[in-house]
Amino acid sequence: MPPSDHVLDLLGTGPGRGAGFIERHNLWGDAQYAAAAQAQRVIDERGIELVRLSFPDQHGLLRGKTLTREAFASALRGGTTAPSTLVVKDTACKTIYSVFEEGGGVGMEEMEGAGDMLLIPDPTTFRVLPWAPRTAWVLCDIHFPDGRAVPYSTRHLLKNQLDDLALRGYDLVVGLEIEFHVFKADGAPLTHADVGQPGSPPEVGPVSRGYQLLLEDAIDPLDDVVQFLRDGLVALGLPLLSIEHEFGPSQLELTFAPQRALKAADDMVLCRSAVKQLCRRHGYHATFMCRPAFPDLASSGWHLHQSLRGLADGENAFMAPAGSGERLSEMGRRYLAGLLTHARAAAVFTTPTINGYKRYRPLSLAPDRIVWGEDNKGAMVRVVGGPGDRATRLENRSGEPAANPYLYIGSQLVSGLDGVDRELEPPAPTADPYRVQAQQLPRSLMEALAELRGDAAFAERFGQSFVDYVIALKQFEVDRYLAAVSDWEQREYFQLF
Repeated sequence: MPPSDHVLDLLGTGPGRGAGFIERHNLWGDAQYAAAAQAQRVIDERGIELVRLSFPDQHGLLRGKTLTREAFASALRGGTTAPSTLVVKDTACKTIYSVFEEGGGVGMEEMEGAGDMLLIPDPTTFRVLPWAPRTAWVLCDIHFPDGRAVPYSTRHLLKNQLDDLALRGYDLVVGLEIEFHVFKADGAPLTHADVGQPGSPPEVGPVSRGYQLLLEDAIDPLDDVVQFLRDGLVALGLPLLSIEHEFGPSQLELTFAPQRALKAADDMVLCRSAVKQLCRRHGYHATFMCRPAFPDLASSGWHLHQSLRGLADGENAFMAPAGSGERLSEMGRRYLAGLLTHARAAAVFTTPTINGYKRYRPLSLAPDRIVWGEDNKGAMVRVVGGPGDRATRLENRSGEPAANPYLYIGSQLVSGLDGVDRELEPPAPTADPYRVQAQQLPRSLMEALAELRGDAAFAERFGQSFVDYVIALKQFEVDRYLAAVSDWEQREYFQLF
């Protein structure tokens, strides 16, 4: 349905003024047009002068531009440009393809010569940033100048998976449980020796002493951190439930109320960026790196709670009937079996960094093998709930907090629905997840990439070209890692030989 003349007037378009790029290519629905008009009102009422337009890149990091209020009004008609090379960079911001050759190194004319793509705002995500004066923020989708979505857009990829799920009559509900570390920054200024691809990490110190899981006396000294994080995240509209002192020193955990999958993924990328910015402005350094290289730290994980909900009746499709004695419905069991079957290939998406695999250790509250358990926090998948329990869900505990949320969540749909389609059945649950005979999770990103190369379900659902793209990105990262001389090698061999 085309937007009303009133909404078009507010956006500076409409009869006699020509349709903008967004209208011509039918990129918005009614909700986006209404939200865009409301955003313009908020900008006027609150004196907003700058708007950050951000898109989630292939690593789940936010990239984009900051526009003046006048330029943002124009972007609500036609988006704003950004170089297409942003989607072919690894974690050190190195471009992995030869973009100045024919086809841009990927066989796509649109990617040649570092040509521009367009950031198209999704006005339903518009927010005023509580920590940046007169500044707002909006999440964007990325499109080529002909209106097509950029095929490397991970947000678009998840939307496609959710559209396919809706055709089956279901929606995915996701709950976030994210661990991270906060350190005290030393405040030393940057020097020229600190910059590079990547630059040197900041000098930091711990903010708590020891392993004080949920000890009230341990979180009270961090009350200033808890307060400014709570204020900032709630002001952004994120459905925060708790801020907890986690297992290890300097480690915190955030939990959020369950919500629809795309909203949860959008909130995750905003949450990570917000936490880092809020901490930086208060003299702290927050990191979602899984296992920082400091003594006696615990690894951080990202536990993803998930369930399918019927679109027609709103019922939890994983809930077993009351009185059945089962923990999961038939669909729940088959979805669980799919998660287990594809866990080694999905690790590229749940644990996409080299560092993340150093979390898979026995007796660590992190999984090391592909098993499930009934409310067992050592298993890769923990089943929560039971017969007649509307909160029944699967908790995948294998993910790291640095994962791209669109790919992490999307990988769960690919895996779980393959189990449903093939009517797979899971093995028996385990009560001893660290000693049971079971297939191990990959021990490295290299192992996980080898598994992904041979997984037909991901090639079919994500598309072979997208899978090849992810593998190329991560292999470039692996190759740089293998070429670097580590501290371990220096200690092991420099004096000995």
